[in-house]
Amino acid sequence: MDYENNSWIWEGVNYYPRVFGGLMVTAALLGLSSSYFGGIGVPYLSLPCSWSNLGIFHKKKSGKRRIRVYMDGCFDLMHYGHANALRQAKALGDELVVGLVSDEEILANKGPPVLSMEERLALVSGLKWVDEVITDAPYAITEQFLNRLFHEYKIDYVIHGDDPCLLPDGTDAYAAAKKAGRYKQIKRTEGVSSTDIVGRIMSSLRDPKVCEDHNGTGVRPQEESQSKGSHISQFLPTSRRIVQFSNGKGPGPNARIVYIDGAFDLFHAGHVQILKRARELGDFLLVGIHSDETVSEHRGNHYPIMHLHERSLSVLACRHVDEVIIGAPWEITKDMITTFNISLVVHGTIAEKSLYNETDPYEVPKSLGMFRSLESPKDITTTSVAQRIMANHEAYVKRNAKKTKSEQRYYEGKKFVSGD
Repeated sequence: MDYENNSWIWEGVNYYPRVFGGLMVTAALLGLSSSYFGGIGVPYLSLPCSWSNLGIFHKKKSGKRRIRVYMDGCFDLMHYGHANALRQAKALGDELVVGLVSDEEILANKGPPVLSMEERLALVSGLKWVDEVITDAPYAITEQFLNRLFHEYKIDYVIHGDDPCLLPDGTDAYAAAKKAGRYKQIKRTEGVSSTDIVGRIMSSLRDPKVCEDHNGTGVRPQEESQSKGSHISQFLPTSRRIVQFSNGKGPGPNARIVYIDGAFDLFHAGHVQILKRARELGDFLLVGIHSDETVSEHRGNHYPIMHLHERSLSVLACRHVDEVIIGAPWEITKDMITTFNISLVVHGTIAEKSLYNETDPYEVPKSLGMFRSLESPKDITTTSVAQRIMANHEAYVKRNAKKTKSEQRYYEGKKFVSGD
């Protein structure tokens, strides 16, 4: 007889003491009837139903309505901070609905977006915690849109981080939700923001020609400037954060394990789509993420923009990924294939080119007949994303100057917020 937990008896005692007491007395009398009064021939009395069928004892799963929470954002240059915010939001309910601010609204309130609506939609939809996406959400939640959320989308709570979100006129973008008593706050992920990433790109790639050189003209690392260190990441990785992003499950005994590797720098829509295709080829997707040193060696000292642990979290947040190797080797060896029981190695047709003419890193899996080239669904790359920013340099410098001041005020007045 299966019960959901051992507390069902005590719940019956607490809520129905008289009924429970009566049943215990009956049980005692029945016990006596078969022993002490056995010679008198007291007839056997059977209970009308088994205890497991009494609703008062069995804690049935109720048909309680699922809590739906809403969180909006631009999600431009999608990073692990965005992913962690959505993970926290999902923990406050059962279903997470994400509002994606339109390109026009971003332009009016923050400046030109780096990624298009289509690209941002692919990134947000690809997160493992997202259940539904509303496109063309307004930058400010008006009472009219709030009513639409409550009635059309059945939203219970609106979620936002502990950092202030102000409109151009200085008012709170979430004032209407707070006034309605349907607002909940989560903890901001420290050490990263879209403003910070734009700053890293502009600091590392000041000369637009650098981006062109990385398309395969053979520029050596020693010929590049060492400007990368001028904008250092403030992210402090913890084992707990990695566990929060991880699925926590390994492959089954007979699982077909697919392996794909790369830098996955400035995680973008092209990454999501190729990971989805790779996952469809097996039961378990293992992703190898190259170390910072490996990426710099093969792509140049300006890369990676995001360091290893930042890139690892972005990949782990993707719903198509089951596990990652943090600091995977450049060349895939026979020992590595055996260790991870890899069935198939894949690689996309669109990828950043290496600076050197070198041996094929996929030589071993190709010789074993277990390599497959996947047609990349998008031609976007880390370099092409960086080029968009550098091509519109003045606009992003102006935008970042304004946002940087806002973030400085946040950090100066920051207080500890529990939870995450």
